[in-house]
Amino acid sequence: MTGDPGGRDREANRLGRRFQRYAQVGAGVGGIAARAAGARLLGLDQADGRMARDLKTALGGLKGPIMKVAQMIATIPEAVPADFASELSQLQSAAPPMGWPFVKRRMRAELGAGWESRFATFEREAAAAASLGQVHRAASLDGAPLAVKLQYPDMQSAVDADLNQLGVVFSIHRRMDPAIDTREIYAEIGERLREELDYLREAAHMRLYADIFSDDPRIAVPRVVEELTTKRLLTMSWLDGKPLLSFRDHSLDERNRIAEAMFAAWWMPFSRYGVIHGD
Repeated sequence: MTGDPGGRDREANRLGRRFQRYAQVGAGVGGIAARAAGARLLGLDQADGRMARDLKTALGGLKGPIMKVAQMIATIPEAVPADFASELSQLQSAAPPMGWPFVKRRMRAELGAGWESRFATFEREAAAAASLGQVHRAASLDGAPLAVKLQYPDMQSAVDADLNQLGVVFSIHRRMDPAIDTREIYAEIGERLREELDYLREAAHMRLYADIFSDDPRIAVPRVVEELTTKRLLTMSWLDGKPLLSFRDHSLDERNRIAEAMFAAWWMPFSRYGVIHGD
């Protein structure tokens, strides 16, 4: 694995970046929230679809924890109106990716100036994009298909800024409903989000699960490419798959087999090794 040879973390949590994040979130989401509140006061609901699309676009551009929270909300039945749930659910697998200039900067920062020579091929367009990073298809020098996961810039500052704003929301909730103490929830969310920024930790978890399920043909875990992995870059073998919801119309037997495999992937590490898969 490689990284910044100077040892200085150029993307460490910085006050200026946090203030910039506050402004981005306020500008991106605040206007939509005001429009939604105004429409509700006036008894208007015809703009819900347009506002839902605008919110998805704004959150997709912001990236970071605030987008991840939106992804989670979209999976909770009736937590938000149907139009919003439909739009926000697209952020789970079809978030807008960052462009090639970012990709070149990230790859150079993590692997050095000659990073392209370490791959046989590297696709410029992202294969998938999410809240904290995006994935590109590539091939190793021996032709093996690879998935290269790049972390978005300044995510550490974004996480801390978004958590501060989430803390304000939780404090208001405590005053409205003191029966639920949200401080521990807030602390847990913060710890888990900061862990997600460490791709070396994620690589270690992948190796652990690959070892646990080495004898179970139902569960495949990508192989980590150690020499092309850093704290903000994770390179692994490419595995083809389909979205879980694409199996809704398949036979009951097939859906049951998927459910059994999913349960095994969660229960067996927990029951035998005390390891919980929380993704």
